[in-house]
Amino acid sequence: MVFKRIMRAMGVGGPSVDTVLANPNCRPGGQLEGQVHVVGGDHPVDIEYVALGLVTRVEVESGDSEYDTTQEFHRTRVTGAFHLDSGQRHSIPFRVEVPWETPITELYGQHLHGMTMGLRTELEVARSVDKGDLDAVAVHPLPAQEQVLDALLRLGFRFSRADVERGHIYGVQQRLPFYQEIEFYPAPQYARALNQLELTFVATPHHLQVVLEIDKRGGLFTEGRDAFGRFTVDYADVARTDWAARLDGWLRESVQRRGLFF
Repeated sequence: MVFKRIMRAMGVGGPSVDTVLANPNCRPGGQLEGQVHVVGGDHPVDIEYVALGLVTRVEVESGDSEYDTTQEFHRTRVTGAFHLDSGQRHSIPFRVEVPWETPITELYGQHLHGMTMGLRTELEVARSVDKGDLDAVAVHPLPAQEQVLDALLRLGFRFSRADVERGHIYGVQQRLPFYQEIEFYPAPQYARALNQLELTFVATPHHLQVVLEIDKRGGLFTEGRDAFGRFTVDYADVARTDWAARLDGWLRESVQRRGLFF
């Protein structure tokens, strides 16, 4: 009997949990729906709560070092306390809001290299938290984000990789404690002036903020430096904007201002 109590305290023979998404695909500002299935173990338990959290991998700079960590950035409790008998099955329907600033993980049917996104299920039993169930989530760009991305591809930029970095962008309205950088190889017509282009989206319910950073090549008498651009556009105006022309104009002006030429 003592051995059984010890095993129970360690979580052995406890309930199991399985989260099933109706559709793992979503967009920023959208929703994820599904059900959490909890099955009782070999003894009855009182479950304090079941919660769901969106998590992603984030790069953190600390002094001269960098490391990756898994960060939860949105959390929803889908049930309060309930009793679960041995072998009993209990299903919990859920609907989770996806924050507008959620990083995208898919582009034109391809997974963005470097991105990880998941929905983690957390179950608390007798002050012991089980975070064992993690379901992959695919976040597709908003139509407004697609137009900006499509303009870069038409200009000849090629996708390199994406990551998520902890911190805030100066001068940008931002709610989450991190931001996504989507990196591109330069288009042929910019290759003599640019090393790479980094793109960040910060979406809200009403408008899209587009942040660009270019890593410039140094010239004979100039030092290579970064340049930043920021655009804010209402969703209603996105379709009326010639993004290829706007981005091309900003890129040319930015590099020529530093004495670099194509």
